[in-house]
Amino acid sequence: MTFDIYKRGQGKYTRLGTALAAAAIAGLGCLQLYKQLDATNLGLWVKTMVPAGLFVGLSLLIFWLMNKPSLADFLVAAEGEMKKVSWSSRKEVAVSTFIVIVVVVLMAVLLGTTDLTFGLFFDWLLR
Repeated sequence: MTFDIYKRGQGKYTRLGTALAAAAIAGLGCLQLYKQLDATNLGLWVKTMVPAGLFVGLSLLIFWLMNKPSLADFLVAAEGEMKKVSWSSRKEVAVSTFIVIVVVVLMAVLLGTTDLTFGLFFDWLLR
């Protein structure tokens, strides 16, 4: 059957998250289509049913893609690899973020000072 669930239970969260993200993108696209059609003088039936039908069609396509063996195997493997990742602690992330912010501010001050100095020097030189 075309709409059987391939490897049920494996890679569940990765497949679900990918499908929800794709459905959100499709939904936003259909909403924009509805807004574009709403500005025309087409009938209410066309204005609502074309985006709704497109969303249903895209939803079926997304469901089919999430259960296509090659894509499903990739997503199952991706979830398996994510479980192997050694994630940093909250404290390590906070310290690293603070260091990055300090270095960026210092570099901005250094580059700004250098730019101002060269600007003043060349302004003085060209007078």
